[in-house]
Amino acid sequence: MDLGTVRTVSAGPVRVAVDAMGGDHAPLEIVAGTLSWARAHPSDSVVLVGVPERVREVAGGPIPPNVEIVAASQVVEMDESPALALKAKRDSSIMVAMDLIKQGRADALVTAGHSGAGMAAAVLKLGRLPGVDRPALAVQMVTETGPFVLLDIGANMDSSGFNLYQFAHMGSLYAERVLGVPNPRVALLSIGEERGKGDQAVQQATQLLDDDAGLNFIGNVEGRDLVKHMADVAVCDAMVGNVTMKFFEGLVTFMGHLWEREFRRLPLGPIGYLFMKPGAGRIRALFDYETLGASPLLGVKGMVLITHGSAKRRMIEFALDAGATAARARIPDLIADAFRGQFRHPERQVQ
Repeated sequence: MDLGTVRTVSAGPVRVAVDAMGGDHAPLEIVAGTLSWARAHPSDSVVLVGVPERVREVAGGPIPPNVEIVAASQVVEMDESPALALKAKRDSSIMVAMDLIKQGRADALVTAGHSGAGMAAAVLKLGRLPGVDRPALAVQMVTETGPFVLLDIGANMDSSGFNLYQFAHMGSLYAERVLGVPNPRVALLSIGEERGKGDQAVQQATQLLDDDAGLNFIGNVEGRDLVKHMADVAVCDAMVGNVTMKFFEGLVTFMGHLWEREFRRLPLGPIGYLFMKPGAGRIRALFDYETLGASPLLGVKGMVLITHGSAKRRMIEFALDAGATAARARIPDLIADAFRGQFRHPERQVQ
């Protein structure tokens, strides 16, 4: 989430819950990033949810006064089935953290844990907003002319055409009301730009979007066109979205390594680096995906953000920034207002 683009509604302090046990590097990196953020934002408060003994052990020192530890005795591991784990582990850190949102004891929740478990826990504990069939994870992807919104990137692995249709509406609303993009261009990410290209869900969504005058639907875009910023909102199922996002991130890292190798090549590499250093720094900053922090789960009754399972302390700090800013923007309220009275009949899905 690009915090510079978010239009906040409330400037007051917020309370962010953090799943201390979720993620590949939990709890050490999660706790370290959270405590660092809390010290830098004394007017806001944080609730670390996890096994208290382990949280205090990895904290390695005093806990800041604006940080509270809430006990959770269980952990949903990254390789567990979300449905089975949540049923068997009702006192898991992600479930306890969701309860804090439901009870109004936290304004946003950040987790680096299993994205499927995070989505399932949000639906189970918080529920979907009226009119929303399935929530979707959204992320901002970088281009030279500004970011675009890509969704879904991990919440649903078997989206229907009707689901994609709703994702388009939520993504358009997010781009317009939160990122400030007027009349955002909405496209389906598919295997060809021609109408009719794509699987059955894409074709169903195309028919629904073609018939909806309320969206600026421009048709299909291909993967190679994303970096050209041909659409402000790119809609796809979670498998395609997650692979696309991670390929972008991996490619950026790969290109960075290639540049570093060339700059070390003697005799001219170090000299070339002296001339290229300012530009290389700007490019590196532009494609630094860690600064986006976390992805909002759109469509549930609460502000839930899911970040990379591989996130370390620096990315967790940015995720806390995203959580606090999203809470002030009241994104779920914006979606609820826009969806009120719409999408009541899933049978609108094309057969």
